[in-house]
Amino acid sequence: MPSKPPRHAVIVGAGIAGLATAIRLKTKGYAVEVFESAHQPGGKMGIMEMNGFRFDTGPSLFTLPKLVDEVIADAGLIPGNYLKYTKHPTACRYFWEDGTRLFAEGTPNEFAKKASEVLGDAPENIQKYFVEAGKMYDLTKGVFLQRSLHRWQTYFTRVVWRAIPKLPTLGLFSTLHERNAKRFSGSPKLIQLFDRFATYNGSSPYLTPGIMQMICHLEHNIGTYYPEGGMHSIARALHRAGEDLGVKYHFGLPVKTIAVKNGCASGVVVGEKFHAADVVVSNVDVRSTYKHLLPQLKMPKNVQRQKPSSSAIIFYWGIRGQFSELDLHNIFFTENYEAEFTSIFTVKDLYEDPTVYLNITSKLSPQDAPNGCENWFVMVNAPADEGQDWETLVALTRKRVLEKLGRMLGKDISAMITVEDVLTPPKIERQTASQGGALYGSSSNERMAAFLRHANFSRKIPGLFFCGGSVHPGGGIPLCLLSAKITSELISI
Repeated sequence: MPSKPPRHAVIVGAGIAGLATAIRLKTKGYAVEVFESAHQPGGKMGIMEMNGFRFDTGPSLFTLPKLVDEVIADAGLIPGNYLKYTKHPTACRYFWEDGTRLFAEGTPNEFAKKASEVLGDAPENIQKYFVEAGKMYDLTKGVFLQRSLHRWQTYFTRVVWRAIPKLPTLGLFSTLHERNAKRFSGSPKLIQLFDRFATYNGSSPYLTPGIMQMICHLEHNIGTYYPEGGMHSIARALHRAGEDLGVKYHFGLPVKTIAVKNGCASGVVVGEKFHAADVVVSNVDVRSTYKHLLPQLKMPKNVQRQKPSSSAIIFYWGIRGQFSELDLHNIFFTENYEAEFTSIFTVKDLYEDPTVYLNITSKLSPQDAPNGCENWFVMVNAPADEGQDWETLVALTRKRVLEKLGRMLGKDISAMITVEDVLTPPKIERQTASQGGALYGSSSNERMAAFLRHANFSRKIPGLFFCGGSVHPGGGIPLCLLSAKITSELISI
């Protein structure tokens, strides 16, 4: 008797979540095809080369590498054959306008000791903050990060009942800034440093709930890592693992619509051709999915009301020269953090004195820049695109960033730039279909933001599922990988 052919799954988009979902569904026995409009895998995790300089164009921080390993290992493959990475001892170097600099090891004890010397406050108080962050993460990961919040079964599990008595201690009823200001009242710079973790999911520390304290657990208690070959190698590793398993990828082929027949997802239309499927998974921004791929459906109200995360202006500069005081990750703070976030999320404008994030992969991968040079990824947080005059804003921001870095590093940076490119919110939207160029989908600037995110499945259309940063559990590499796991577990054979 002939065997029954495998069920067929189509994934729209080859971002990190789409790549991971493809592997997980293939492992479950599905025949899997991935359609991607770009000519390479990775979504926002792209790569660019200019005159001997190599740049990662998107995410630059790698935490929880075990989640990547898990995707590959669960498929019966050896993770080390696809991706190699090392732990980086320093999480970040911090710079302030008054000349204060904090260069500290990323481990909780070493960081607390050095931060206490430079910024004030007792090291024990800083260490306690990290311990609290770890407890927050351990208590909530089984509820908010590893399961669907949109299925009633989730709320009748032991992990949920264990977390309920601890809810008052999780910072749900205060903002991250309020929580930090109470803990580090004598050190404004330390408050600012821990406030910045709100930006890891594109939010404001003055609006996002205090539970976001747990983000620093990933960076300091677990650590930051660097993948051999740069961040894009993560996408390449997942793509190659998928190929070895038999996943079929189609690059440069954008999906026109998701087809619905008899009320169920039935496949996708690419160009003029229909590709049938038993399951369709959209790794495209959920707002763009409804607007462009499911135009026959009304966008859910919770999706309509969600506010976008921050976007960014990113300058890619090939620098002639090297800076010993800089590391892989560097932050140059504004003097008025609250005003900067008000400008981004309320005024929807670039702030006159922006905080600057500077990533230099050539510090760890010398081949990313010519001898005696560095590849600078220079990012400023920006509002999502709502029709602002980006040409003017880019020119103004470039001038401000160069002046700021020149002041704080004591060099004429503009004279050292040999190659240059720039990424803006409209360009991010064009390249990745993320609404307004929002980097993390929707922000977490509301207390109940986690519950307002779109589910990983459609309640109205059987066979339609979602993964990626715009749906549960959120944006950033770790959450996108967890999104892939949640989505694949919701899909049955």
